[in-house]
Amino acid sequence: MSESNEARTAAGVRAAIGAHTQAQDAGQSDEIVALYAPDGVLEIPGMDPISGHDALRAAFEGWAPTAPQRHFVANTLITALTAEEATAVSDVAFFQRGEAGWAVQVVGRYEDTLRHSDGAWLFQHRKTTYLT
Repeated sequence: MSESNEARTAAGVRAAIGAHTQAQDAGQSDEIVALYAPDGVLEIPGMDPISGHDALRAAFEGWAPTAPQRHFVANTLITALTAEEATAVSDVAFFQRGEAGWAVQVVGRYEDTLRHSDGAWLFQHRKTTYLT
């Protein structure tokens, strides 16, 4: 892969991760689901894996924000990259605003596998871990 193609591909992967974050904080379940492959999987500690658009939609609808929230995703490191598949690791801090102001609720890490399909980068697998 040429340097310019690698840079374009890396930018597409980072854009998908950012779009997921923005849509999740806005409670836009359909937009989140559209970022997943039809057989995409989400793993969250303490839960069975969530697989497929219907299950993902139900989960994200159930997690729709009831108070202002932000996922701050940083330090994204793309660990493997081809024209068709990429893996990335990102740190995440989840903030929610309550009566006392903004507070960190969770700190964790995303391990993502994305596949390029029909001109878009889609999540094939996202594994979330929490740091204690």
